[in-house]
Amino acid sequence: MPDPNALPIYQRTAERLIREIAAGRLLDGERLPPERDMAVSLGISVGTLRKSLADLQSRGLLERRQGSGNYIRHQPEASGVYAFFRLELAKGGGGLPTAEVLSVARLEKPRPAPGFGPSPEAHRIRRLRAVGGVPAALEEIWLDGARAERIAPRDLSESLYLFYRDRLGLVISRVEDRLGTAPVPDWTEAPFGPTAGQTVGYVERTGWDQEGRAVEFSRTWFDPDRVRYVARMR
Repeated sequence: MPDPNALPIYQRTAERLIREIAAGRLLDGERLPPERDMAVSLGISVGTLRKSLADLQSRGLLERRQGSGNYIRHQPEASGVYAFFRLELAKGGGGLPTAEVLSVARLEKPRPAPGFGPSPEAHRIRRLRAVGGVPAALEEIWLDGARAERIAPRDLSESLYLFYRDRLGLVISRVEDRLGTAPVPDWTEAPFGPTAGQTVGYVERTGWDQEGRAVEFSRTWFDPDRVRYVARMR
């Protein structure tokens, strides 16, 4: 049965290509393979691929030349729904991020944590993240409780920021990340790999909305053997 929280196939494909462009695996001016060959390699239909390529073209990331083919056009200002997702495969390449929701609960905000939003409560969302199909990170996201009365796991899409935008009218316009190391929490899942208490890469993030208000705090534990944290300057 299809995952109701998964992005449409054409959008997943477009986002995958955007991350490959950002990671430098697809270069400016590079000619893509013929559409039929590309569709086979991606495991999708030609019609779905053409819809994905049309999405890239609308963002200025693709030039379609009649009789010649499709060419990559790098646009530093263009971004996808995973624009703030900084983990990439250690072996190289962006890889498409996916997420499995582990739990969602409305609780008192964690301490210590930076101030974010007016409510004393927040929605705690725990997820197992994979990159390119490889389980690589544990996430614990806290969204200010004033933004929604209730959030159910079935409501969430693979891209949390897409859910924020489409369902809550909330756009995360800026983030601040603090990197370090930390022990894996005791709520870890076996596919993640590292066990509870083992030291791994760690990111604390504060996110601000389109009005410049802090609304989100998150913690991410990642396996440095599988992924790396990458931030590109524009």
